[in-house]
Formats: sequence, C-alpha cells, structure tokens
Amino acid sequence: MMNLLKKQLKQQKKRKVGDPFTDVDQGPQQNKQQFEKVLSYLKLGQQEGATLLHGGKRLGNEGYYVEPTIFGDVKDNMKISREEIFGPCMQILKFNGSDNNINEVLDRANDTNYGLASGIFSSHIDTINQATRALKTGTVWINCYDIFDASLPFGGYKQSGIGREKGEYALHNFMQTKTVVQNLPNTGGWY
Repeated sequence: MMNLLKKQLKQQKKRKVGDPFTDVDQGPQQNKQQFEKVLSYLKLGQQEGATLLHGGKRLGNEGYYVEPTIFGDVKDNMKISREEIFGPCMQILKFNGSDNNINEVLDRANDTNYGLASGIFSSHIDTINQATRALKTGTVWINCYDIFDASLPFGGYKQSGIGREKGEYALHNFMQTKTVVQNLPNTGGWY
C-alpha cells in the first residue's frame, strides 16, 4: 500500500490545475458556494483527525481553485468519508486484508446514503467480480477512474442523483411511461 500511496502523492504533485479551456487536469469549482463548501470539508477533515498528506487549501488568489487534496488515516465516521464533497479530495481508509476477505470493505463502502461511483484496483478477477456485484454504486471503474463515454450511462444509487446521464438510459429522463389497465368483457381476446 505504501508504494501505491507514494505513487499517488507523486502524481498529485504533477497535476495541472488551471483554466479548463487549456491543457489542465483540473479546473476550478463551479461557483463560490461550492468552492467554500469544498474548503470547509478540507478544514473539517483535519479537525476530525484525518492526516493531511497533500493539498488542503485554496490554490492561487483568483478564481475558485482548490489544491488536489489527499487525506490519510480517515475513519468511517468522519464526514469527509461519509458525504459527497464534489471537489478534488481523496480519502484513504485502512482495512484488514490479510485473509483476502473483502466483505468488510464492501460493507463499509455500502454503509452510506450515497453511491455515485466507486473504483476497484485489483489483479484478481474473483475479487473484481465479487466487488462489482456487491457495490451499491451507479458506476464501478476497474483499474482506472473517472473514465466516461457518451454511450455509457452515468448516475448514482440511493441519494446520489435520480436517473442516468449518457447512453440510451438518459432518454428515459425525457419520457413518461404510462400503464393502462382495463377490465375487458370475456368476449375472446387473450383470456
């Protein structure tokens, strides 16, 4: 795990933040309200005892830019672990994987009111299959993250949105389905 964490921290330091109409990895927050919300979560994470490993503050003096942030030593009951931040914030939670039993991880991942997306990084196909079936999220990325295609539906479970964007499932948002039931006399038909 430490090697993966070191790699991730190295990648975060290279991440280009700036004008989204240029060649960057991350643009600003959408508006002042979201910008302030994200910063409040980053402050709260530190107050709750998570270890700030990278970032955690405003980037620059203009615009709504937030440093890519990584927290370690995150606990399940912390708000940064339980709520949707919708900002550049990664939380790292530890688990006991010595017996190769991922049920603990799946139970913890599903113990939330939200379920927009999840990511699995593994070379074990049985682990991947078990996790993709068990995770209560609308999207599961395997050995990648944040990959989108216009043909793939995107949307969450539970309190993470209603309906789907993209793909043919998005068309359902523009349709009204109606069921009509009528008791017909017994004059033939399909009875």
